[in-house]
Amino acid sequence: MIAFERRESAGWIAQAIAYLLAIAAGLLASVALITITGADVADGLGALWQGAFGDAEAIGQSLAAAIPLVFTGLATVVAFRAGIWNIGQEGQVFAGAMAGYWMSLQLAGAPAIVAVPAIVLTSVAGGAAVAALCAVLKTRFDVNEIISTMMLNYIIVYLLSYLLAGGPWIEAGSTAYHQTPLIADTFHLPELFGLHLGAPLALLATAAVALVIGRTPLGFELRGLGFNPVALRYKGVRVATTIVMAMAISGALSALAGVSEVFGINFRLRAEVLNGLGYTGIIVGMIGALNPWGTLVAALAFGAMANGALYMSVLTDVPSALVPAMQGILLLFVLGAAVLTRYRLRFGHKDGRHG
Repeated sequence: MIAFERRESAGWIAQAIAYLLAIAAGLLASVALITITGADVADGLGALWQGAFGDAEAIGQSLAAAIPLVFTGLATVVAFRAGIWNIGQEGQVFAGAMAGYWMSLQLAGAPAIVAVPAIVLTSVAGGAAVAALCAVLKTRFDVNEIISTMMLNYIIVYLLSYLLAGGPWIEAGSTAYHQTPLIADTFHLPELFGLHLGAPLALLATAAVALVIGRTPLGFELRGLGFNPVALRYKGVRVATTIVMAMAISGALSALAGVSEVFGINFRLRAEVLNGLGYTGIIVGMIGALNPWGTLVAALAFGAMANGALYMSVLTDVPSALVPAMQGILLLFVLGAAVLTRYRLRFGHKDGRHG
């Protein structure tokens, strides 16, 4: 009989080695996957690298692709560390983008110094409200957050589809795409060293999440909620309030991904530019071991892979659709490493004797 036995707490060095080995194994498995397609592995990986890091422009595009993944990855960290299975980052990204775009319509003609902060704050409020709603459903009516967040994903995505497919936000005369008109230049996120405002915000958010989780009373409550909510309640902590706060923070972070893509990169609202950011953020957070700084590194890697995949698909026979499969393989190996750093396998007989 095979059983899992919990280990003593593994040191950070052992955990780091385990994760690095898992990533290396995942990369080897990805190479095998490329080989199966019949493509040349060296050409494929070379093109992937060239597209991601080949020159300053490629590096800038890779960093830009990573920005929203930092936000959705951090959203995963906050919720999952609190033991709350928020699978609604996708809908919260859309909600943030929609709230920000709605505010831009209300501020037509306003100066950038007023409009940009208002758009960002409205976006954050939209994402936080959607996530907090799921938290209230959980704490007041015992609705499982996996179900509520997944259902809201569909509702919000379809709401945007209505608004852009013949609804009030569709661009006049647009038949090829469901999209809004171009956003006024004054509403664009300002740029710094070739990257929009989302880049420094992503770094600040990473540092803030690391600080809150590791050094503040709220962080203690979030970690305690993930480990033992019953003990936390006995300490006098209002567990329901902590759950709502954790979800609101998670939703706010996801919303920043939406507003950064719409107002920093694409300058119009289209569902296609937001699709997958929330779900990929869950993978990024997990590969980052639910650590804010690890999540930042994972987001940078995924941004590079996504950008390099476009270049690879043009220059080689490797399909760009293979990159999500490679990301999934990495996730499986990292999750395996996470389990094996916490548990050891025991082989024995049904009578309790170990083999």
